[in-house]
Amino acid sequence: MSDQLNCPQCNYEYTYPDGDKQVCPDCGHEWNPNEASAEQMEESSEDVVLDSNGNALQNGDTVIVIKDLPVKGAPKPVKAGTKVKNIRLTNGDHNIDCKIDGFGAMGLKSEFVKKA
Repeated sequence: MSDQLNCPQCNYEYTYPDGDKQVCPDCGHEWNPNEASAEQMEESSEDVVLDSNGNALQNGDTVIVIKDLPVKGAPKPVKAGTKVKNIRLTNGDHNIDCKIDGFGAMGLKSEFVKKA
C-alpha cells in the first residue's frame, strides 16, 4: 500500500494502477507515474516569476508598483510608485504576497511591479 500515489490534479489519496498508468477514481485523471515525476521536476525548475520588465524576482526582493491598483474594500488605490519590501513568491494568479503600509497583507500580480 505504500507504493500508491496521490492524484496530481485533485490530490486524492486512493488511486489505483491500471496497466502502466495510475487512475484517480475521484476525478478520473489518468497519468503515467514515471512521466509525471519528470514533468513535476521540469515545472519546479521553470517556476520563475518575472516583473514587468522581465527581471527575475526572488523572495525578499523590494519592488515598486508601476500603476494605480484598486483594492476591494479600500477607499483609495495602491498608488503607482509605492515601494513594497520583503515580498514572498507564491503559485497562482497573484504570485506575490506582501504587506503594504496603509493596506496590510495582500497579493499582487508580478506584471504590475518592477524590481527596485
